[in-house]
Amino acid sequence: MRKTSYVVTFIAVLLVLTINIMSARLPDWLIARYDVLNARITVRYGLMERCERSVISIPGPNKGGRLEYKESECRPFPLRVQDGCEDDNRLFCAAWVSAQYFTELGIGFAGMALVALIIGVSTHSRRRRVWRAVAGLVLLHTVFQLATFCLVTELYRKDRFPGFEHAKPGAGFVLNAISWVVGLFVGLGVIVTGIAADHGYKWAAGNRAYQPIRG
Repeated sequence: MRKTSYVVTFIAVLLVLTINIMSARLPDWLIARYDVLNARITVRYGLMERCERSVISIPGPNKGGRLEYKESECRPFPLRVQDGCEDDNRLFCAAWVSAQYFTELGIGFAGMALVALIIGVSTHSRRRRVWRAVAGLVLLHTVFQLATFCLVTELYRKDRFPGFEHAKPGAGFVLNAISWVVGLFVGLGVIVTGIAADHGYKWAAGNRAYQPIRG
């Protein structure tokens, strides 16, 4: 493969990795909103964190006026006692923690793909071979991100956790979907370009196309 292809791949993988890290850290994969008396409660669930924000509105001293009190609190999610991980929600907690591990593994494989790209473009001979490793690492990243997406979707769709009954997908969920979809196209693009370069197509191999030695 030509250097230009590797540069484009590097930028694409770096973008996917950035989206992936943002998705994993955002506490808004699922968002639930409740109205309780004079309070509006918003609960945001991330892969590793749960944040709750309460806005309490009461009549003010002035006619027609109202006073608002706001309170926000975040904590790790899920927790053994608070989220029932030792009782009824045991399977949910195991699946949610598995989703955390899967997304971390995906981040790791995307990082390894970047390292492989940096090392691989150092010499012409390495550029001929490294695309296989890059494609494999990017596709592994995609598989683990897709596994995370499927797990969270299944838990959300079937209300496996009581708080998910009124929840809707948030930014973290959407970014995860973007990361594995883009990762899939990047991985397949590297495979197609690499095979074309191995067969000597100039658009993929550049001016120094690989030609088989005829004897």
